Amino acid sequence: MKLLERLPRESGGDYALRTIKENIINLELPPGSQISENELAAEMGLSRTPVREALIELSKVKIVDIQPQKKSTIPLIDYDMVDESRFMRSLLECAVVELDCEMATSLDLERLNQNIRLQDLYQDNFYSGQLLELDNQFHGILFEIAKKPQIYALMQNISIHFDRVRSMALSSVKNLKIIQDHKQITAAIARRDPKSARILMEEHLNRYKIDAAAIRAAYPQYFK
Repeated sequence: MKLLERLPRESGGDYALRTIKENIINLELPPGSQISENELAAEMGLSRTPVREALIELSKVKIVDIQPQKKSTIPLIDYDMVDESRFMRSLLECAVVELDCEMATSLDLERLNQNIRLQDLYQDNFYSGQLLELDNQFHGILFEIAKKPQIYALMQNISIHFDRVRSMALSSVKNLKIIQDHKQITAAIARRDPKSARILMEEHLNRYKIDAAAIRAAYPQYFK
């Protein structure tokens, strides 16, 4: 498991939740693997209580399967759960980009474009982990521009099903169009075109369906 740096004033429970989620998304804790509460606690330098609380929280969105007296399991990928996660994101993010067309300032647009420039850099150098982080930052900025950052934060738990597939796409899809999508969405916001921004965002979030064959071919053992 990849350990994250603990943030200042971050509680043990929040640290455990953030670390376990990150490792599930990045496939350090791959679908089908078993995890031990005791082992996770030892690795993170925590007591069992915050780790148990984090696993219970993740089990509520069905990304961890807890069985009493046994090790917990990271479930195989269920495309129904992926699609449900994508459906929620589509409803929220399509509405957000419409708001962004009204609310984005020149500084906001520069933040988006700066993020995209970094995405280009990391894609050219094959840093898929950093690219996923920048992808998440891009979407987070969209919510910040619309003054809806708490909605983005609340969306993160169920979004983990979708995020696992996004992570796989970054390393398995040859003709990846994520950055091109981001550029087009930003351009639509810059020209104050909410209809185009909504359509582009919907296409962007549906791209995993187009990439499904390549993802399954690269990771057949991870799917139901």
